[in-house]
Amino acid sequence: MSRTLTLATLMAMLPATGAVLPLAAQAEQAAAVSIGPEVGSTPAFGPLVDASGAPADMTALAGSRGTVVAFVRSADWCPFCKKQLVELEAAKAPLAAQGWSLVSVSYDTPEKLADFAEKSAVSYPLLSDTGSETITAFNLLNDTVKKGTRSYGIPHPALVFVGADGKIEAVLREDGYRNRPAVEAVIATATGLTSGS
Repeated sequence: MSRTLTLATLMAMLPATGAVLPLAAQAEQAAAVSIGPEVGSTPAFGPLVDASGAPADMTALAGSRGTVVAFVRSADWCPFCKKQLVELEAAKAPLAAQGWSLVSVSYDTPEKLADFAEKSAVSYPLLSDTGSETITAFNLLNDTVKKGTRSYGIPHPALVFVGADGKIEAVLREDGYRNRPAVEAVIATATGLTSGS
């Protein structure tokens, strides 16, 4: 999946001093631009199951406006993901009031998701993508992780706003995996999308 880089995007890649970045740094920044689904695209959800192991019906889970999907590395071992998942609980009601449902997707097993949800009092659906098919379809598979390792199949963390028609309306990401979009930014994005329709 390719993206068109605008002049503004290219200019933003340059350091403030006006010096040109080394080629390796330029390549890394260009790659970061292409992570995640493109706005307007319609990636298909692969087979997902909920924390009880039952198949997840994304149509039934969607709000009238659509679904905000939080792709996280792991609710089992990633402290940044655990923190984000707990913080997103505060976004559930404001999103629902605007017609958006909230779910998370990770490569964790349903058992690990059920354990986390119970211990952390997370009430929105935590969905398991053990084959990383949805993660891959949404162009979020972290391909720096080698096959056969414990964390193979993890996504780059992202919040993806999927409209009721299946089209991607917005993607929120931060560089790296430690920082995540603030709950306020998630709600504000939903508000902007809802009021703009």
